[in-house]
Formats: sequence, structure tokens, C-alpha cells
Amino acid sequence: MYSKCGSVKCAHNVFDNAPERDLVTWNSILAGYALGSGIDNCNVEEGFRIFRLFLGSPFGFSGSRYTLAPVLKLALMSGYVWVSEMVHGYSVKVGLELDSFVSGALVNIYCKFGRVKDARVLFNNMFESERDSVLWNVMLKAYMEMGVQKQVLHFFSSFHRSGYLDADSVKYFLSGFSTVDFEEENLFMDQVQAYACKLFMYDRADDVVLWNKTLSRHHQDGESWVTIACFMDMIKSTVRYDNVTLIILLSAITNIYNLELGKQIHGMALKSGFDSDVCVANSLINMYSKTDALIAARKVFNDMAELDLVSWNSMISSCVQGGLEEESLTLFLDLLSVGLWPDHFTLTSVLKACSLLAEMFLSEQVHAYALKTGLVADKFVVTALIDVYSRNGRMNEAEFFLKGQDELDLASWNAIMSGYINCDDSRKALEIFAKIYRSGKRLDEITFITVANACSRLTGLEQGRQIHACVVKFGIDLDLTVISGILDMYVKCGAMADAHNVFQEIPIPDQVAWTSMISGCLENGDEDRALLIYYQMRKSGIAPDEYTFATLIKACSCLTALEQGRQIHANVIKSFYVSDTFVWTSLIDMYAKCGNIEDSYNLFKRVTVRDIGPWNAMIVGLAQHGHGKEALKLFNSLKFVGIRPDSVTLLGVLSACGHSGLTSEANSYFHSMYNDYGIQPEIEHYSCLVDALGRAGRVKEAEELIESMPYKASSSMYTALLAACKSQGNIETGKRVADQLLALEPPDSSSTYVLLSNIYATANQWDKVTDARRMMKGKNVKKDPGFSWIDIKNKVHLFVVDDKSHPHADVIYDKVEEMIRMIKKDGYVPDKDYVLLDVEDEEKERALYYHSEKLAIAFGLLSTPPCTTIRVIKNLRVCGDCHNAIKYISKVSKREIILRDANRFHRFSNGNCSCGDFW
Repeated sequence: MYSKCGSVKCAHNVFDNAPERDLVTWNSILAGYALGSGIDNCNVEEGFRIFRLFLGSPFGFSGSRYTLAPVLKLALMSGYVWVSEMVHGYSVKVGLELDSFVSGALVNIYCKFGRVKDARVLFNNMFESERDSVLWNVMLKAYMEMGVQKQVLHFFSSFHRSGYLDADSVKYFLSGFSTVDFEEENLFMDQVQAYACKLFMYDRADDVVLWNKTLSRHHQDGESWVTIACFMDMIKSTVRYDNVTLIILLSAITNIYNLELGKQIHGMALKSGFDSDVCVANSLINMYSKTDALIAARKVFNDMAELDLVSWNSMISSCVQGGLEEESLTLFLDLLSVGLWPDHFTLTSVLKACSLLAEMFLSEQVHAYALKTGLVADKFVVTALIDVYSRNGRMNEAEFFLKGQDELDLASWNAIMSGYINCDDSRKALEIFAKIYRSGKRLDEITFITVANACSRLTGLEQGRQIHACVVKFGIDLDLTVISGILDMYVKCGAMADAHNVFQEIPIPDQVAWTSMISGCLENGDEDRALLIYYQMRKSGIAPDEYTFATLIKACSCLTALEQGRQIHANVIKSFYVSDTFVWTSLIDMYAKCGNIEDSYNLFKRVTVRDIGPWNAMIVGLAQHGHGKEALKLFNSLKFVGIRPDSVTLLGVLSACGHSGLTSEANSYFHSMYNDYGIQPEIEHYSCLVDALGRAGRVKEAEELIESMPYKASSSMYTALLAACKSQGNIETGKRVADQLLALEPPDSSSTYVLLSNIYATANQWDKVTDARRMMKGKNVKKDPGFSWIDIKNKVHLFVVDDKSHPHADVIYDKVEEMIRMIKKDGYVPDKDYVLLDVEDEEKERALYYHSEKLAIAFGLLSTPPCTTIRVIKNLRVCGDCHNAIKYISKVSKREIILRDANRFHRFSNGNCSCGDFW
């Protein structure tokens, strides 16, 4: 059971724990590994390991055909002919070399490995009754692939005498040997062609009906390319095609999604005059719409002299599938105006258009028409009505359609589940699923995709695991669409280990599955793994799309991995996604967050789309880099390009004002949000204004703003205000704000205690510093450690204060001391006020030397060539002494240093910082 369900590991566990192993037990475990050999090559190796154990067991020389069947499959999947020879030798030892099944399997294996002579020996030794049509065809194919014409012709002659030769074998033979190299063999080929004519492979009686039957049979068997090849043979003969031929051919071309071939058949239809045939024209509309050539489909429709209901339905459906919902509704009205009566296909497409447009008034009219004509009883129409009502949140009306149903229609219930999910009531969707499951109704792929989505919305990991178990139980765990839904569910629930296991079990992941894994790693804070999976994706030959690139660029932004971001940018250009708005916006944001505001702005200047996204990214980027005036200038130019700002734009503007000390401008923009742009200030906008006022020392105004706003104050607001109190040395207000902040934050949050402690330390109130730290200890609150990191040659090096764990710590510390000596000569004086410890001045000064950012910069100076920009990231706000020291370091080292701290970017160059000492 476990083996057939694809869970070889579980099967192996049962096998290992079996108290006694008989021949059936050994055969079963070998069969399990054979079944899994096509998914994972490790199963082949493990399967042979089990076989070796079997040979050493008491049953080693009692194997049966059921033992050899899986072993032979493993031998074939191994790719090594010597493995097959060993298994062949074993079959001789146990006396099974003459078994029809074993001999047949060995013939197939030797043919696959090109050992045709060995295969022929086994083939000849078999009884005539044991050589079936499959084996004859295997041998024929092997001889054909060898390319030795005489041997092929002789074997084909034997094949004919066996009585197993059929039409498909003759066609395959003729497709490989349309000509021969020897004159004496021409007579034989003529005889074969005559035999083919007898089997209706070739028709010399000029009967197109027989050709159409052959084309139709291949098409119905799903052999689209064989259908096209047969048509080419038909063209080469004297038979003229008809309208039925073109209809079959267009259907086959639609299946393989080949627009160019479709255009050629369209040309043949025009040349032969069959384009005026309604059925041919309908097939052309269908082919063009299915190959995303909607303009060509509409042209065929407009040029038709006669239109039937199929023509209208095809065009309406094509418009809906192509995103032209309004056009489809116009066509529906035109259909009614010419006096045709719509059928259930028409109404289903029209209701889908109404659903996508969220046009409830039109939907109700179509519903009334369905009632009037009696089409409301059709299950497809009912499903479409359920979809349109549920998408508009009218679930009572949607459920009404299910009342009075004689039997449970799965499509309708799937639509109801989707409706509840769209209405943010995923629990109800799960209840409906449970009801369907208990009814005993066979669930389909759409059911599982829908319910997996419900679990994703609820982040219901346990329910999701149960759904996954059902998917395995129903045997659809290899359906790519279903398993992608399960993968997405695990990602949304944060269960990345489960997601990885599911992903590993997908035989050939598609672009959606790869992107889900990349996105999941990013959402769960594992950006490095996201990039690693991307490189694996490229190796597998799957091309990323615009969503994949946008996700990867965001990962580079989070890691501040500039070089990797540039590589992704190059791949974007190669893949022709550079014009996509989301990708373009992500690139602007990535360069800004990696400290390269120049490249970010150069990209922005090349934007041609009228979309607010790139503008927002650029305004926020300029704000983070302290270029407040440039950000405001960019914002004011929006009105000249005709793009209306949104709430994110104003958030960037207020942030720019706050980081640049433009307090009056911040006030002005905040109070003009609603009057000038119709944007109601949200709590984030209030938070930015509080931050701007606090940075400007206007703590009282900031506090009054918090008290007067229509929202409950957030912890980030009070944190900004508390930081302002520290900067201003306002102990009284700081204590009050800290009390309010402690009431909002979780009891284990350290930031409030640290800020309060620092306020007391700045005022030399060491007793109160001790009290604050005692409170932290009593509540088991631990301070978040400060650390800085630098990326050198795509490797991240992380440092903490007084860090000596780095392999080159001695050299780094020597470099720090050298830096301190050099900048002291240039005028640097350590600011001991930033040592928040009650110790001697000399000890305070030394404590400042080995802050994490100084260690990272020292390592950067040691590890990069002269004139290279050094980029360092710090998880906390940079202290005043380090800020001052880095200005001097940039001057004496003649390096540009970009430091990104928790609040903003600092660009140090020649002794100056881009923040203007305002941060």
C-alpha cells in the first residue's frame, strides 16, 4: 500500500520492522523502489542495495518473475548495461531465462541500450506464441534506430509473416524508409506500400474520407504531431483535403499551442476557399483565441458571411478568456439583436464576464433571462450564477441555487467554497469541504486547490496537513496544479520544512512551484535560501517570470546584496522583463536600499509608464538617504506628469521631511493631504509627523498630536517620541512616555527599557540606570544585541561590539587602532557621553573604539581595493561618536563609506555625512 501511494520511506520502515520476511515481503519492497525509480535516482541505488540483501537471504535463489520484474525495471532506470547483464545472469542461475515475461523485459532493455544482437538472440529463443505485437515493435524500432537498411527489411519481412503486423507498424516503417539505397530492394518497398494501401495508410483511390478517419483517430488518441505528419503525407499524395480535414487539423494545432502552424492552415483555407465554411471559420476562431491571438480571431469573426451560435459563443468566450469582458457583453447584446437564442454556453461565458467586472446589475438581468428561457436548470449556468453572486458577497443568494438539487454537484459546491474564501470566511469554506467529504462524493483537483487556499488564508497548518493527506489518499499528489496549491499553503503557514519536502517530491517543478518556494523563503526571512533556489531554478532550465524577478530583487534589498542585485538586473534585461512596472519599481527600490541612490535615480529617469509605483520607490529612497529637498522636488513634479499621488507617496514625503529637519514642510503636507489629494491621513502618516516633530525637539507638540489624533497610538510612535526625549535630555517626559509605551508593548520587549536607561545615563543618574536594568532583569527582558555586517565577495561578515570571533580579529583590531590614531591627528575627539556606563574616562574612551560598525569598516578597508566604496549595515541606530568617527575615517582613508542603520542611510565622504548630522 505504501509503495503504491509513492511513500517508499514508509514502506521501508515497515519492511525493516517486519518480524519475518518471506518472498512476498522482499518482492513488495523491491516493487516499491522500482515504482519510485522514475522520480528519484536514489531509489535505484537503494533498490539494488535491497536486492543485494535479498541475494544473501535464505530466499536468494528462490526468486520468481515477481522478484525480477522490479529488478529489471531498476536495471533499465540505472542507465548502465552491465547492471542489466548481471540481472540477466541471475535469471539464468535461477532458471527464469526462458520465462516469457523475463525474456521480454530483457529484450526491451537490450534494445534500449542499443544491444540489438543480444536482444535478437533472446527474441529468437522465445516461443512464437510468446512474441507479441509489443515485442515485435520494440525490435523493429531498435533495428530502425541502427539504420542498417537490409537488416531492417529482413526483420520487417519476418514481422509480416508473424501475423502481428498492423497499420501503425507499417506507417512507422515507411516514415523511416521512404527511400532505399539498393535497387533490388525497391520492389520490396513497393510491396510494402501496396500493403499499406490495403490497410488504408495510403489511398490511391483518392478517398479523402479514409484520410480524415486516420487523422481523426490520431487526434482522438492525443497524437497531435502524428496528426500533422499524417496530413503532410496526405498533401504529398494526390488526395485533396476538404473542410473536415482542416477542422481536425486546426483542433490538433490548438492542442499543441502552435500559432505559426495555425496561420499556415489559415492560409491554405483562404487559398482553397474553405475559409467561407462556417465550421472551418469557427475552428479558426477557436485556434486563434487559444493561442492568444485575439485580434486575428476577431478579424475572422468579422469577415464571416454567415454566423451561427457556435461562432458567437466562440467569440464571446474568447473575449472573456482574453480579459475583454466589456467586449464580450457587447457581443452578447449583438447576438440578441440579430434574433439568435443564446444557449447555456453563451450564458456561462456572459456570467463569467459579469463576475469579473463585478457588475451585479447586469448579472441580475442575465439571471432573469436564464429564468425566462429555462436555462437556469443547466448545471453550468447554476455554477456560473453561484460564482457571480458569491464574488459580490451575496452568499445567501449563491447558496439558494443549491437548494432542491437532486444530487450534489461538485462544481457548484466548489464555486460556493471559492465564494466564502473571497468573502474572507475561509472557515465556512472548510465546513463545506467537510460536508462534501462526508457525502462520499469523489473530490476533484479544483476542490483540493480551493480548500488548500482556504487553509492558506487561515494559516491553518493542521487543517492543511489533513488536506495534504487527503490529496495523497485520492492519488492526485502528482497533479502539478494541486501540489502547487499544497506547496503555497505550507508557505503561507510558515512551514517551510514541509514546503521543502513537498517541493522535493514534485517530479518536474514548473515556474509556479519554483516561484512559490522563492517567495516563501523571502516571506519567512530566509533571503539567502531564496537566491539559492533561484540559481537551482535556472540550472533546471525553468525561466523566471516578472513575479519571480520582483521577489528576487526584494530578497537582494533585504540582504543589501548589491552585487547579487546587479546580477538579477542583468538577467531581467536578458529575459526582456525590464519594461514591467513591478520589476522596474523593485529595481529602483533595491538600488536605493543597497545604498546606491545614483543608480536608483538613473533607473527612475528612464521610466516611461504612467504609474505611481516607481515614483513612490524613488521618493522613499531619497528620503532614506537624507535627500529631503530632492524628494519634495520630485513629489511636486508629479502634477506636471499627470500622476495622482497615493497614501504611500505622502508617507514618503513626510518621511523625507522628518529625516531632513523640514518640520514646517512636514506639517504643511500633512494638513494638505485630504484637502489637496483626497487622502485621509492614516496612523502611519501621524507616526511620521510625530517623528519629524520629535527630531526637531518639539516634543510637547508631538505629544499633543498623539493625544488629538483619531487613532489609538502605536508603540512605534511612542518609541520615536522616547528617542526624541533622549536626544533632548527630557527626563520627565521620557519617563511618562516610557510608562505609556510599556503598557502597549509585550512584557519581553527591551527597546523601551534600554531607551529609558540611556536617558538616565545621559543625565548621569546612575541610580535610576541601575533601577531600570534591575526591572529588565526582574522581568527576564534581554537587550537586543547591536551588530553590523559587511558583504565582501558575496560573503557576509558580522561583527558585535568587542568582537574577537572573526578569524582575522587580530589584524582587524590593529587596523581599528591605526584608524583611531590617524583620525585623532586629524581632530577627532571621542565623545564619552555615548558610553552609558559609570566608569573612568579612559575606559569610556577605549569602550568606544570597538563598536561593531568600526570593526566592520576596518575589515572593509583591509579587504577591498583603494577607492572602493565600503557598505556597512547596522541593525540599530548608529551612535553619535561612531557617526563622528566615520566622518573622519572617510577623510583620512579617502574612501566613501555608506552606513545603513535602523533609521536611514548615511553617506560619508571627505569628512561629511549626507544626513547633515541630523538623524
